[in-house]
Amino acid sequence: MTALGLGEVAAFPFLEPPDHRAIRDGYAVLEELGAIEPEVEGRRRSLTALGAQLARLPVDPRLGRMVLEADRHGCVREVMVIAAALSIQDPRERPAEHRAAADELHRRFEVAGSDFMSLVKLWDHLRERQHELSNSQFRRLCRAEHLNYLRVREWQDLYSQLRQVAGQLGIRQAAGGVTESHPDRVHQALLAGLLSHMGMRDGTTREYRGAHGSKFAIGAGSAVARSLPRWVVAAELVETNRLWARQVADVQPEWAERLGAHLVKRSYGEPQWNAQRGAAVCREQVTLYGLPIVRRTIAYDRVDRAQARALFIRSALVEGDWAPRHEFWTANLRFLTELDGMSERMRRVDLVDPDSVFAFYDRRVGDAVTSTRHFDRWWRDARATQPDLLTMRLEHFLHGSSAVSAADFPGEWRQGDLALQVTYRFEPGASGDGVMVHVPLPALNQVSPAGFDWNVPGVRADLVAALLKSLPKEHRRELVPMAEVIDKVNAALGPPSAWEDSTTLAAALATTVHDVVGVQVPPEAFDHAAVPAHLRVGFSVDDERGTTLAMGKDLDALRALLAPRMRAAIARESPIEERRGITSWDFGDLPEFVESTRQGVQVRGYPALLDDGDSVSIRVFTTTELQGKVMHAGVVRLLQLAVPVGKRAIERDLTNSSRLAIAGSGTSTDALAVDCLAAVASRVVTDHGGATFAADGFAALVRVARDELADGSARALRLAADILAAAASARQRLDRLVAPAVATAAADARAQLDRLVRPGFVTAAGVARLGDVLRYVQGIDHRLARLPEDPHRDQSRLREVLPLEQRYVALLRRTPRADVTAEMVDLGWQLEELRMSVFAQALGAARGTSAAKVTRTLAALGG
Repeated sequence: MTALGLGEVAAFPFLEPPDHRAIRDGYAVLEELGAIEPEVEGRRRSLTALGAQLARLPVDPRLGRMVLEADRHGCVREVMVIAAALSIQDPRERPAEHRAAADELHRRFEVAGSDFMSLVKLWDHLRERQHELSNSQFRRLCRAEHLNYLRVREWQDLYSQLRQVAGQLGIRQAAGGVTESHPDRVHQALLAGLLSHMGMRDGTTREYRGAHGSKFAIGAGSAVARSLPRWVVAAELVETNRLWARQVADVQPEWAERLGAHLVKRSYGEPQWNAQRGAAVCREQVTLYGLPIVRRTIAYDRVDRAQARALFIRSALVEGDWAPRHEFWTANLRFLTELDGMSERMRRVDLVDPDSVFAFYDRRVGDAVTSTRHFDRWWRDARATQPDLLTMRLEHFLHGSSAVSAADFPGEWRQGDLALQVTYRFEPGASGDGVMVHVPLPALNQVSPAGFDWNVPGVRADLVAALLKSLPKEHRRELVPMAEVIDKVNAALGPPSAWEDSTTLAAALATTVHDVVGVQVPPEAFDHAAVPAHLRVGFSVDDERGTTLAMGKDLDALRALLAPRMRAAIARESPIEERRGITSWDFGDLPEFVESTRQGVQVRGYPALLDDGDSVSIRVFTTTELQGKVMHAGVVRLLQLAVPVGKRAIERDLTNSSRLAIAGSGTSTDALAVDCLAAVASRVVTDHGGATFAADGFAALVRVARDELADGSARALRLAADILAAAASARQRLDRLVAPAVATAAADARAQLDRLVRPGFVTAAGVARLGDVLRYVQGIDHRLARLPEDPHRDQSRLREVLPLEQRYVALLRRTPRADVTAEMVDLGWQLEELRMSVFAQALGAARGTSAAKVTRTLAALGG
């Protein structure tokens, strides 16, 4: 087995180095065993109580986990024997000249369905014979039975050591000497340490499906290889010509659900009503590392109580798939029958429908009622005080009357935790005509445009009518008669709560129009500019005294207009002091957000460190996006101030040729060194958890920076000098390409070179990409060297790349800088790799990139 000592892993800070594979694998094992706390951003990971026990056992953590679990199942002796055996080389020998005889002797210890129990049987045999024989006789016995005497002694010594340490942990074998535990108990204990070594037989083949999509077969020497059980667990998986399982046992997959409770994933099928159970049920599947270990039918209220309750009401009470013996049920059946005739007289065919009946019960039945059993228990108590609670009457179904109530024109608009004042003004032509939502300036950053397009209920019918009339003629001529369509759409649309959160009115209208009249109308076809101004919600941004600072219909435009004043207002209300000239982390922990209440309105700001060049400032920003971008640069600057690196340390690896390349580039060595130092500091912050808000976190970054800044900056400077040398070579070649046939290609290559190698290119690209930048510059030189041979071929290749780059540039130009995502940035590097594959394929590309792949990525990003 691959052993990674717990002490070895624990010696490292619990901040996983992203490129240290052995440590990463060790963490994966410890997570599987439940030995370390789950990963939480910004917090050092520590051992669990179980992990602390594992650290004391003198075996691989997987084997130690088996011993701890054995105490629960009363099979400590057997599991310690197995754990000790798995920690050493197999004592059973198969010399080539006596292989058949050795196999025959070893076969005495085989146990059907378990190679592990074979080890226990071998152990018991050896212990018994050792008590009967002298030491020399026992040596001869081991030799005669093809057992390695030294490994047997090592096995026994490790067992004794393990038993001693386990005893110190309170783990002891059952009193009364040697007792035999049931193999199932032993296998459950073993499975605790081998969860990722489980396998499920693939159909009727001899192959098994393992964790994470792996496939393996059982070795021919295993006693389990002949029976091929449905599920197995292996002590180790060894890859030779294929993946082989060694030391295998038959197990039950259900055991893994408890043992791997922290690892399993649960998925659920579609819920359905089960009349026999009187409840909604669904199929639950439990998977461990992609293997389906449990499939069962469960009550759906364990998954989604609200939906289970809705299914109960719909199926049992509305559709009548239940026959309760309650007085209200009989009365309601009679009422609904009589209501059919009343609807004919009132000419209100929609007076009561299944949705209305559902709403009636939904408002009255207890929130915890999800089944017939729950209902009977709830109703027994509820009817004692409200005997008529569930008895239907006509007034319960008249809420759909066309009369307008005060609730249709609310005095406040609620969005999240905000309650915004709403005023109404009837003055056609005035800027404030219609519905006006008042937004306090310090809360402007928290208000989202989502939902305001629906307006208040009292004007929604007119708003819907205006939007339908604003459709282009090709859509509008299909909606005839228009008045009838408007009535139908209004009736079917429902309130915003009937749709998914953030569904726009235009999207809801498009769906409703299609449902009602079967006409396909795209949401963008509705012309909001053609809607009368009084039917669109207006916004008034008010200061602390209630004075209007700006008004308009576009919330985002108001936010952009008032951004400086909004930030200042939020900073004034925030319970944190803004500071300048900070050169050391002397302010304790910086909160990730601050809140205060101003005149009943909650104000939220996002503090960050702003890079001022020679110092940083504490500033309060309006959004988490701004905070994140500013905070990274601020922490990088403060880190450089905390860990100064001398010029000599950065330039120590520069050769004379490197210095000449830098000098010839038009930049100074000092400026390039500063660029490299900033880039390395940024990499340190990124690689060790990102920008921290905690003093302890920054102290940890300082410790890392002391070890990495100088060396990393020196390496980066040397690589940057190589890039400048390669760029100089390419520029010399460009200067010689003056023929008209190559002018276009030369101009394109020069533009590429200028964007790759420019002032600050090290920080712009990042330390991790400097090697790629060097390759790209060499690729330009390679392209230019071959350009005179066939300019037409180069033009053909350029036509493959240039349109994609133009689309990418257009995407960046129409995307606000604050909204540029990591995916967009990575797409730019994909385009550089595409150039390598097109113009300099001989130099190789770092990742598979093609025009088709870039096209798909562009489309996904909206380019």
